[in-house]
Amino acid sequence: MTLQIGSVFFSSTLFAQGIAPVTTSEIGIGIGGANYKGEISPNYRFLNNQPALTVFYRRDMSNAITLRGGLMGSHRIAENNTFSDEVYADDRPYHTYREGEIYLSLLEVSGVMEYNFLDYYDMKQKPRVSPYVFVGVAGLVYNIKLELHEPLLPGANGDRIKPFETNVAVSVPFGVGVKYALSRHWNLGLEFGARKLFTDRFDYLSEDDEVYLANPHDKDWYYYNGVSISYTFYRTNCPPVYKKNPGLLD
Repeated sequence: MTLQIGSVFFSSTLFAQGIAPVTTSEIGIGIGGANYKGEISPNYRFLNNQPALTVFYRRDMSNAITLRGGLMGSHRIAENNTFSDEVYADDRPYHTYREGEIYLSLLEVSGVMEYNFLDYYDMKQKPRVSPYVFVGVAGLVYNIKLELHEPLLPGANGDRIKPFETNVAVSVPFGVGVKYALSRHWNLGLEFGARKLFTDRFDYLSEDDEVYLANPHDKDWYYYNGVSISYTFYRTNCPPVYKKNPGLLD
């Protein structure tokens, strides 16, 4: 009975001071696909996904809000793994004429805020699951090469028009996902996220290169979608009054 009263008092003190009795943090790894939308690939196309890996750290700030930092990398797995004009050549004259393709590798570091629609860490919830949305900011290092195969274009005819070049960019990642608890500590995640870029030169093609027939009215995008598994660490918080006066717990 004494322990029960003490637990109630201890918990009430925590909430009275605005401190969650338990905070959580996660480390995780994910696998999925990275994609791109721009001049060569004007629409999101699932078959364009190339393998991508991500690692992340997540920490809860409240029942609804979590913060996440992560790294995401993607590299083509074969020399012919490209984004190509050929896919759209049947109904888009620019693509039919240009006959271009790009080779892309990228590494992203990001920080996002997630809003969880359900209290994911409510252990009474069966099953423990929550959909969420996220938004944040990301920095990107990417390596890209452009080839054009239309002989009417200057220097084309299968030659490497613009060789591999490494650039940096800033993007705004946002998207949706869902978390599912496999156990008290292990979690499964599914996520789809878009990244809005502030440049039209992600694919080497922009309105500055009129001969390459680029659309001047939009910016480039890239995406990540995948599954993840993570491990949760739990920490029981002690109210400041007890930290300052440890004898109160004797």
